[in-house]
Amino acid sequence: MDWKTTALVVIDMENAFIDPASPLCIKNALATVPACGRVIEKARERKIPVFFVNRIYRKNGSDVEFTRYQSWLGGDRYLAPGSTGPLSIDVPEEFKPKAGDYTIIKPRFSAFFQTELDLILRRLGIRTVILTGTTTPNCIRTTCYDGLSLDYNILIIEDCCSSNTEEIQRVNMEDMARVGAVITSAEEFLQDDFTVTDYAAEIQKKVQADETTPE
Repeated sequence: MDWKTTALVVIDMENAFIDPASPLCIKNALATVPACGRVIEKARERKIPVFFVNRIYRKNGSDVEFTRYQSWLGGDRYLAPGSTGPLSIDVPEEFKPKAGDYTIIKPRFSAFFQTELDLILRRLGIRTVILTGTTTPNCIRTTCYDGLSLDYNILIIEDCCSSNTEEIQRVNMEDMARVGAVITSAEEFLQDDFTVTDYAAEIQKKVQADETTPE
């Protein structure tokens, strides 16, 4: 595995999604914090660029999804700029960016949707995207599908992602594996001999060598 062409994406690990006092809290998100922290540090050690992709809503709600707007109004306009506490954009120490990390604000579920993520990844020569964060059925899954559609290898660290139930977690991981994502664990990723095949590059070479006339 070429770490120079690999990036780690950490999605929505903000207080509003991991603090049990928040109405947005994902039940199993808090338990993933230690594993996520270890993976982030290992990524930095391997010189893998780390992208923290989070939500911030404007105070007037002009960028809140219409499906979440009533919840947002009733939740003291959570995820506001500069907010603190259980409903805030604050993050645990493990998710505070360090020198060399990237921070991206996404307007919807996917980390790719109307963000500069794809532009920066291509500029850096990234071919493999590692996904961690919350929630598995929403932000992880949509980012996975968008990433595959953009021809990135997608690696998901299962115990660094979270859902509200074990069943939701299981079926979504199975679905993403079926469409081509590689599912692994934090323990496996942390091993010095960990590797994943660059399937996208292999297919690209086959297509480039194929002299069949396109129709």
